[in-house]
Amino acid sequence: SVVRQLKKDGGGADDLAEAVKALQALKIQAEELTTKITPTSEEFNRKAFDDLVLRKMFVVPSFEIHGGVKGLFDLGPPACALKAAMIDLWRKHFVLNESMLEMECTCLTPQVVLKTSGHVDRFTDLMVKDPETGECFRADKLLEDAIDDLLEANPGMPTEEREDHLRTQRQADAFSPTELDELLKKYECKPPSGKEFSASFPFNLMFQTSIGPEGTSVGYLRPETAQGLFVNFRRLLDLNAGKMPFAAAQIGLGFRNEISPRSGLLRVREFCMGEIEHFVNPKDKSHPSFSTVADKELVLFGRDDQLGSGKTKTMPVGQAVKEGLINNETLAYFMARTQLYMERIGMNPAKLRFRQHLATEMAHYAADCWDLEIQSSYGWVECVGHADRACYDLDVHSKATKTPMVATQKLSEPVDIEFAKLKFDRKLLGQVFKKDQRVVSGILEALAEDWSDFAPVVETLEKDGKITLEGYEVTKEMVTWTKSKKKVQEMKFVPSVIEPSFGMGRVLYSLLEHSFYQRDADEQRVVMGFNPQVAPHKAAVLPLSSSKEMFAVVDEIAAELMDQDLSTRVDKSSTALGRKYARADEIGVPFAITCDFDTLKDGSVTLRERDSTNQIRLGRDEVVNVIWKFVHGKLTWSELTQKYPLVSVAEGDGQAAATKETTVVVNTGRGRFHRPVK
Repeated sequence: SVVRQLKKDGGGADDLAEAVKALQALKIQAEELTTKITPTSEEFNRKAFDDLVLRKMFVVPSFEIHGGVKGLFDLGPPACALKAAMIDLWRKHFVLNESMLEMECTCLTPQVVLKTSGHVDRFTDLMVKDPETGECFRADKLLEDAIDDLLEANPGMPTEEREDHLRTQRQADAFSPTELDELLKKYECKPPSGKEFSASFPFNLMFQTSIGPEGTSVGYLRPETAQGLFVNFRRLLDLNAGKMPFAAAQIGLGFRNEISPRSGLLRVREFCMGEIEHFVNPKDKSHPSFSTVADKELVLFGRDDQLGSGKTKTMPVGQAVKEGLINNETLAYFMARTQLYMERIGMNPAKLRFRQHLATEMAHYAADCWDLEIQSSYGWVECVGHADRACYDLDVHSKATKTPMVATQKLSEPVDIEFAKLKFDRKLLGQVFKKDQRVVSGILEALAEDWSDFAPVVETLEKDGKITLEGYEVTKEMVTWTKSKKKVQEMKFVPSVIEPSFGMGRVLYSLLEHSFYQRDADEQRVVMGFNPQVAPHKAAVLPLSSSKEMFAVVDEIAAELMDQDLSTRVDKSSTALGRKYARADEIGVPFAITCDFDTLKDGSVTLRERDSTNQIRLGRDEVVNVIWKFVHGKLTWSELTQKYPLVSVAEGDGQAAATKETTVVVNTGRGRFHRPVK
């Protein structure tokens, strides 16, 4: 109001500027106060979560009785079943739905393959050492942690200064060794010894081994599953009857010798990956099914926003492609499909976002890259990469092995294309390149297939008299050319690759966190709220008494459930029913079937839903089909309660709960009784 009044009264420029400055300062203070008094998310009880994960054997340290090894973990029975269900749904959602070609390639990879792909030379992280103890640290993570500590210690830091620190943090893994060393000093990062860190240097993350007893054949445990698919491209294309585009997929183990493993399953040395390689014409990256996801809204964190406002944008993927934020339809299609998969397995959509790689993060050949990041108690964690890798992978393997990695697209009508007709000075080529003369002529002939590819070569040769192609210096005297036209009925091209790459271990850990919660009435009662489709056990079958007749009915129901491939937990212990429910809740069992004295009389059972703890009564001959429908997404609890009346049992003290139901079931020392609601 002061600013408006000054404008109205024709106040001086200095007074107006001073008032505007004061107003901006007040706005910043208001934002900071709002941040302090408004919790951004529910507080996560890590102590209770870690206790549950270990106690119920979701995840345990490998070789624990021998002291364990950093970065290695074992999945216990509940997490093993959860992971299997996640992978099964991944196959259905992607491989089956998209008619992908699935392979299972070897984990051992010869050095020549990874040398060709660039992993031997460039698959590195920057590392620093404590000069006194020799302990190793990953440099970019030290910087990220230092900035987190700084911001946490200074909650009243001005917004502009805070955003500047966050911009630096977001670029942590993109800095050069020199830049990173300067930033570590700026943020006063020091090792446990208190001395200065060593200069940062690249450390290759691959596990090297030898193949065969002679020790002469060097190999590596694969750092990704993708290379096995790339080297099999020709066979896959033949199997697909030459049709393009198509996708290949693989689920399997990857290995990375992490510098400083931490954060549980988020940074480990052995992990499960699910990778898709979608091969597409580089000049046509449209997707035939894009219209089915074009309206799907995603939270996008583009590179300009990362370096500018620091804020995300929510928009339909169709709009993001139209505005050029996402490079092409196929990349956007897989981003939307990934979001749908995450929602399907039970991730919290409010904790999902896609972050675009900064220009300094991307490989030189990549067209666009987006990471699906999932928010957990460790912050935003990259869990699925989506990369347009262009033609790089097929190109390098083709050149190294002299194997054509070419696809063909038949045209509906013949078209005229411009190409370069070449004539080589074979004598000069032989004198300069010796045995490599065929390689050099092959490079030029490949470019000459399309004048648009050869035109830059012509321009450079005309201007400079020479050009360097893939390490060979070609002079103008070695080749002459003529621009020509020809009719073609098919186009040949090296396909581009769009690659979604899932870190299944990170997705699994994030799902554990997103599913964990504590009952409002009792913080000691913890629950894993898994979606029925991925829950390790789909139902628990519980007897109210220890009679032989009751146990026989329980066994029959459990057998019927398992006949329908519904994993089932049976608890015949003598503990109280409420405690049995709590045990089932802790491992995420979505439904509990209780057999009581009425079951022996009329064949009815109660069915309890985990999250609401509400119960209905239905016939035992119906319950298996009901559970099957839940697990396959054909039925919801609200739909079921419209058909069957709710009953209520207080699980703690045995007292009837206040409800709107017509019937209440009460547990007493003499048994279980029905009575009307008062």
